[in-house]
Amino acid sequence: MPKMKTKSGAKKRLRVRGSGSVKRSHAFMRHILTKKSTKRKRQLRGMETVNASNMGHVRAMLPYA
Repeated sequence: MPKMKTKSGAKKRLRVRGSGSVKRSHAFMRHILTKKSTKRKRQLRGMETVNASNMGHVRAMLPYA
């Protein structure tokens, strides 16, 4: 059976931790930041864990992670 391909978009956006959980960054922080409040921008900083309901899709996109 041939090897499965990793989705390159997911490879660039997601990182698998040692525990097996996956971290991701927040959306809405790339541009048009002047109209967003300081509080909103501050809360969008940093990384977050991928929700358990989406882990099946993430595992399919990153088969060897």
